Amino acid sequence: MFCGAAWIFLRSAVHGFSARERPTGIETFLARSARRWAVPGDARRQTNPAPVTLDVLTEARSHWADHCASCHANDGSGNTEMGRNLYPRAPDMRGPATQNLTDGELFFIIQNGIRLTGMPAWGSGTAHDSADSWKLVRLIRHLAEVSPTEAAEMEKMNPKTPAELDEERAEEKFLNGETFHVPEQHHHH
Repeated sequence: MFCGAAWIFLRSAVHGFSARERPTGIETFLARSARRWAVPGDARRQTNPAPVTLDVLTEARSHWADHCASCHANDGSGNTEMGRNLYPRAPDMRGPATQNLTDGELFFIIQNGIRLTGMPAWGSGTAHDSADSWKLVRLIRHLAEVSPTEAAEMEKMNPKTPAELDEERAEEKFLNGETFHVPEQHHHH
């Protein structure tokens, strides 16, 4: 571990410490190892109490689209502006690095976050909160199989910026035959 930390220090002294660079193999290994060590053994062995049902997946898709997709994308790829600009980058949740984690590990990560990454702790300790996190674990297992219909439903639930909301309202007024005034755009440089 000391050699890895020394290598990172020397590399950053020469090249800087920018989040724009792709993590090196050593950094990726250290980050994954730290994630593994951060999850207690009893948490790792927990089993998911949420049933595998359409209702559970529907609720989880709604929660994911509203809370998780800004970093992880609706399909779990991590291919979003925020996901690509995190350091380390948001993982492809469909890939083996995530799918090989136990349900307990995924639950623990959702509830407690991961230090020194962009993954926040979402758990508040309430039973309702825990139930939502277990449903998200079910969805994470399903991400590789998200259908185009499910993806379209999720896209409708993604948070919108004020500009996107204004545009939607203007389109709706136009489609309803109403006249509308387009607000003047202010550009900040």
